[in-house]
Amino acid sequence: MATPLVAPVAARPPVKAYALLGFGILCIGMSAIWVKWADLPGLVSAFYRVFIAALVLTSWWLVSRRRLPKRRALALTGLGGVFFALDLVLWNTALLITTAAQATLLANNAPLWVGLGALLIFHEKLPRLYWIGLALALAGMTLVARPAGAQGFVLDSGSLMALAASLFYAIYLLSTQRVRSTTDTLTFMTVSVVSSSLLLLLICLLTGAQLTGFATTTWLALLGLGLLSQVAGWLSINFVLGVLPATQVSVSLLGQVVVTAVLAAIIFGETPTAVQTIGAIAVLAGIYLVLKARRPRPSLNSERG
Repeated sequence: MATPLVAPVAARPPVKAYALLGFGILCIGMSAIWVKWADLPGLVSAFYRVFIAALVLTSWWLVSRRRLPKRRALALTGLGGVFFALDLVLWNTALLITTAAQATLLANNAPLWVGLGALLIFHEKLPRLYWIGLALALAGMTLVARPAGAQGFVLDSGSLMALAASLFYAIYLLSTQRVRSTTDTLTFMTVSVVSSSLLLLLICLLTGAQLTGFATTTWLALLGLGLLSQVAGWLSINFVLGVLPATQVSVSLLGQVVVTAVLAAIIFGETPTAVQTIGAIAVLAGIYLVLKARRPRPSLNSERG
C-alpha cells in the first residue's frame, strides 16, 4: 500500500517471505467476509475499519517517534485518505447488495483506471499490452456484473458501486503516488487512515448513523476488519515488498479475489454462475496483463482489499 518498511529486494527471498505474502493475501481476502458478517451499513463498517487501524498505527507511530511529512506531502496524504474512505464506503455497501466475490473482483479494477490516469495526468506512455489487458478486463466485467437472466449489457447497483469504488481507489493511488516515494510506510498509512477516520466520523455524525449497541459477533467482525485486514494484511504486504519483486507481489495479490470467492461460497453459499466464472477469469487475466505492462514500482500497489 506504500513504501516498504525494509531494505531492497533480497537476491534469494527466504521462505518466510512467501509465507508472509500468503498471510497478507488471506487477511485482505477476508475483508469482504468481515463486512458481510458485521452486516452494518457500508458507512459504519468503513468507519470502524479505518478507526481501529488508526488507533493501532497512531500508537505505533508515536512510540517510534516518526516525524510528519512536509506540508505538501501531508496534505496529499490526507487527501488520499479522503478518497480511500469513499472507496471503502462504496465497496462495503456493494458487498451488502451483491456477492462478496463479485464486489471484490470489480473493486479490484483500480489498475485499469490507474493506467488511464497515468496517461492523462502524468502523460505516461502505455504499451500495447496494457490496452489488450484493458479490453479483456472490460469484456470480462460485462459478464461478471450482469444480473442473472438479464439481456444485453446491464449493471446492477452493487456492481456499479463496486466499480465506482475501484475508481476512487485509483484516484487515491494517483493522488499519493509521488508522496509514497518520499514517505515511510508507517507514517503514510497512519496519516491516511486518520484522515479517513475523521471524514467518516463526521459523515456518521451528520447522518445520525448508529455507532454503538452492536452484537458481540458484529464487534468481533469489525475488529477482524480493522486489525487483520487493514493493519496486519497491509503491513505484511508492505514488508514483503522489501523482500520480493513488486511485480511478483502485485500479481500474487490477485489471489485475494480467489480467497474471497472460496470463503464466500463456503460461508454464505454464494456460488458464481458459469458465465460469471468465465468473466472473472477474463478480468483477472486482463488485470494481470495491465500489471505486467506497467511494471508497478514498490511504492504503488494497485490492488485493494
